[in-house]
Amino acid sequence: MPELPEVETSRRGIAPHITGQTITGSIARAPKLRWPIPKLDFLKGQTIHKVSRRAKYLLIRCDTGTLILHLGMSGSLRVLPSNSPAAKHDHFELVMGDIALRLRDPRKFGAVLWTSEDPASHSLISHLGPEPLNSEFTADYLFSQTQKRTAAIKQVIMDNKVVVGVGNIYATESLFLSGIHPARAAKRISKARIEELHRHIVEILRYAIKRGGTTLRDFQQQDGSPGYFQQELWVYGRSGEACKSCGSTLKHKLLGQRTSAYCPQCQR
Repeated sequence: MPELPEVETSRRGIAPHITGQTITGSIARAPKLRWPIPKLDFLKGQTIHKVSRRAKYLLIRCDTGTLILHLGMSGSLRVLPSNSPAAKHDHFELVMGDIALRLRDPRKFGAVLWTSEDPASHSLISHLGPEPLNSEFTADYLFSQTQKRTAAIKQVIMDNKVVVGVGNIYATESLFLSGIHPARAAKRISKARIEELHRHIVEILRYAIKRGGTTLRDFQQQDGSPGYFQQELWVYGRSGEACKSCGSTLKHKLLGQRTSAYCPQCQR
């Protein structure tokens, strides 16, 4: 599933190509993805002014409102010539003369929505917590949130009401680098350890975005391969293998229906 760094990479990849463009049409090849795709004929003639992101939602600001895109579990975006043949799972595209922004979503868990209001007030967005790379997400803020929670720390940092965009991969890796067991009750973790966790969350997300940003040219290719961040992972997906730090066998635990790999020696 695309996580925040992958969505931010997508934003940076498409923005230079579509910002300032005039929309000449839109095509919906499926009636719905996660929700019905609205009729967008009124967008013809409108200008794309800005491409931004809130959590995993991409926001394409036009003259009269905002197009909200979500990549779901398997979606990807590409910018390509508008006369390029559509592939099997190319369910939606925004046409701008000779180019098109095309959404490919094999599992149809993505979304194409429209709002004429401030997108921050949209029902899917209004309840979200702070962005992890913005100034409001501080170590003090994270500590204040953990003091209210008896849930496992991993579940807390993956809660979008606490902070957005810390998905399974980045939560697992950040907890390992901080030496914190993913199942430890959030309120039982000291402020010093929460400060360390905060630092690693920010650092790993920034690094993931930086790595993803090295192959943005791929958004112009027919296959749409966006060069998602690939990291030398410490623990994620490595249960049963040796810990790269101490050599112990990595274990895993099910938390909130997500498998959480961890090192029984390095993480307490």
